[in-house]
Amino acid sequence: MAFTNLLYGRNGAVATITINRPDRRNALNPETISELRGSLQDAKADAQVRVIVLTGAGNTFCAGADLQSFRSEMSELDRYFQRRGLGELLMDMTQLGKPTIARVNGHALAGGLGLAVACDLGIASLDAQFGIPEVNVGLWPMLIMASVFRNLPRKAAMELILTGRRISAEEAARLGVVNRAVPAERLDAEVDALAQELARKSPLGMRLGLEAFYRMQDMSYPAALAYLENQLALLGLSEDLKEGVSAFFEKREAHFTGR
Repeated sequence: MAFTNLLYGRNGAVATITINRPDRRNALNPETISELRGSLQDAKADAQVRVIVLTGAGNTFCAGADLQSFRSEMSELDRYFQRRGLGELLMDMTQLGKPTIARVNGHALAGGLGLAVACDLGIASLDAQFGIPEVNVGLWPMLIMASVFRNLPRKAAMELILTGRRISAEEAARLGVVNRAVPAERLDAEVDALAQELARKSPLGMRLGLEAFYRMQDMSYPAALAYLENQLALLGLSEDLKEGVSAFFEKREAHFTGR
């Protein structure tokens, strides 16, 4: 799939998706959201890809929605259907079966913060800032609330939403927006090390595990336990599990094939 607003590349088992609109601070317009969905499906379908890294071009991760869309002359009904793309993108990110890492190289604001927390893991540059500033322009972060409140403590999330204030990368790490914040010159090395570590794990174990994680979130406790018991039995049939156990007892690194 060819992209206008993204850069897509694969290095070994790691696919990197870069939002490439630095002149618009990598803001999300409908075309960019559509391309993000397409690039994620490309990575999902590529058996060589085991890890997906999401980042932004230049010195910004993503500034959220492109506010130019609010000045267009389309009808409110058309605008409503157009904006559903972000919700569909966030849902797609729960159905990849491959771990995602947010490489937060600069500010992650509004929908950009939503993208960061929707990734399974995240590493940010200490230069980055985070915020949910929609309230400052009369909006409310309707769609990203679903991801934000699954990842941040309730009171902390409400303070960010109600005040629209920005926080540092260190505070974002403390709240769970990302896993950690590192000096800018260490960002690539840290992200690459994490991606390579994940790529060495069983791709089948990752797929079944991530699918189970996202599906069981909305189940009742008894239903989740019953579902997870079945998933564990399914995983027990895999060649990867046999290889992993053998490697453990033979004190060697496992070589997983995804079967």
